[in-house]
Amino acid sequence: MKSHKLIEIKNVTKTYKMGDTELNALTNINFDVYRGDFIIINGPSGSGKSTLMNIVGCLDLPTTGEVYLGGQNITKIRESELAKLRGKTIGFIFQQFNLMPTLTALENVILPLEFQNIDPTKARMEALDKLKIVNLEDRLHHLPKELSGGQQQRVAIARALCGDPEIILADEPTGNLDSKTGMFVMNFLKELHKKGKTIIVVTHDLNISKYGDKIIHIIDGRINKIEQKKEN
Repeated sequence: MKSHKLIEIKNVTKTYKMGDTELNALTNINFDVYRGDFIIINGPSGSGKSTLMNIVGCLDLPTTGEVYLGGQNITKIRESELAKLRGKTIGFIFQQFNLMPTLTALENVILPLEFQNIDPTKARMEALDKLKIVNLEDRLHHLPKELSGGQQQRVAIARALCGDPEIILADEPTGNLDSKTGMFVMNFLKELHKKGKTIIVVTHDLNISKYGDKIIHIIDGRINKIEQKKEN
């Protein structure tokens, strides 16, 4: 039975001001992320799922409500402390890959380790290991523009794995990929989950829901329903 909470979302509302108008991107969101979860956050374009991803990933703060990461209320700690906690706890995979265009694959993977002040030799060894895991040891010194979309996504996955974060948070990880490469990415995430990683995937694609053990459906900034698959 799961008992260790990694992230807690409590009564979260996110409001944006557009001139004199206020728009609630999220309204009264509540759910928890436990160690070992494989969560799919599903919703159509404009549903608020990207805003929710930023809240869950502690990249943004709620207007009202509370978000806890590793038991700490993120609204109560300094940004520098939050960045350090976030960097150790969550690995991010973005739809647009977010690779630095002037850095090689290896340098892109090393980058987050540099931010955590990891010894350069250890950082290089870990980056090499993660690139080997995603079968890109023959593309170490290629720039992003010299890589296919699938290869760029694998670099992004290798980067997310650096530092051994407990949680992998993926935003539309198959959105810019062909179906074969997209299946590879999802199966890779499934294997990471089997090895103990907590996975959160934000997507509009209902076909991806089959990979999750908990599916959170969001519509118009509200949770419409939460499906929990039975454990075998």
